[in-house]
Amino acid sequence: MSGKANKFGVWDVLGRVWAVWAILIFVITMLVFMIPFLLFCYFRSDPEKTNWFTRYSRVWMAVFLPLAGCPLRIKGKEKFVKGNAYIVVCNHNALIDVPVTSPGIPGGNKTIAKIEMARTPLFGMMYRTGSVLVDRKSETSRRDSFIKMKEALDMGLHMCIYPEGTRNKTAEPLKAFHDGAFRLSLSTGKEIVPAVIFHSREIMPAEKPFYLRPHRLAMHFLDPIAPQPGDTVESLKQKVFVLMRDYYLHPGQKA
Repeated sequence: MSGKANKFGVWDVLGRVWAVWAILIFVITMLVFMIPFLLFCYFRSDPEKTNWFTRYSRVWMAVFLPLAGCPLRIKGKEKFVKGNAYIVVCNHNALIDVPVTSPGIPGGNKTIAKIEMARTPLFGMMYRTGSVLVDRKSETSRRDSFIKMKEALDMGLHMCIYPEGTRNKTAEPLKAFHDGAFRLSLSTGKEIVPAVIFHSREIMPAEKPFYLRPHRLAMHFLDPIAPQPGDTVESLKQKVFVLMRDYYLHPGQKA
């Protein structure tokens, strides 16, 4: 018991130190990444702009994540058919999920994201490029974001959505899903690709602020789910929720 307590005590300190290291590496690699981003990406128009940004982000995260002690392994990329645009829905347990999803999704994609982060200097420029921004306090902004997500799909870009809305800080595998991703699928006819991220809770536990513990990350894409005649937002949402919850609890069964 004392050994476990000592080990926990050590990592209680080291986790904060490692968080500082990760932030430092993130900032340094971001500043390096800003050079090609501004020269070759920022002033393009969509969808070319987002496609280039996704490629650069993939290289950036291939450097940052291993240096942060969180290398990423992806399974199920073959689920994406070239030329098809998908709605990718991901579970969300920690902030580390954000730099995993967009670079991890095959092909250009945008993420529905809160507008506050776009005001961050420098980083905000990249954040805007890879996102459909929404002010959750504004009904007008929420309506506009839905239109912009449809436009992104029409351009051939994937849309990445966290249907839980915010980070899951509960003891449950998933929080209840919001309707947006499933309403978007029914409205556009686009297939949903469920994506399950593993180990981000171990890396950034909800109960420990400013903490990061090195651990391998995994992101598994599951079989696409096409909206069927007679499907409702609720039935489609429940279908995807059960699939993702069961896979999270028993990974590897239907990758």
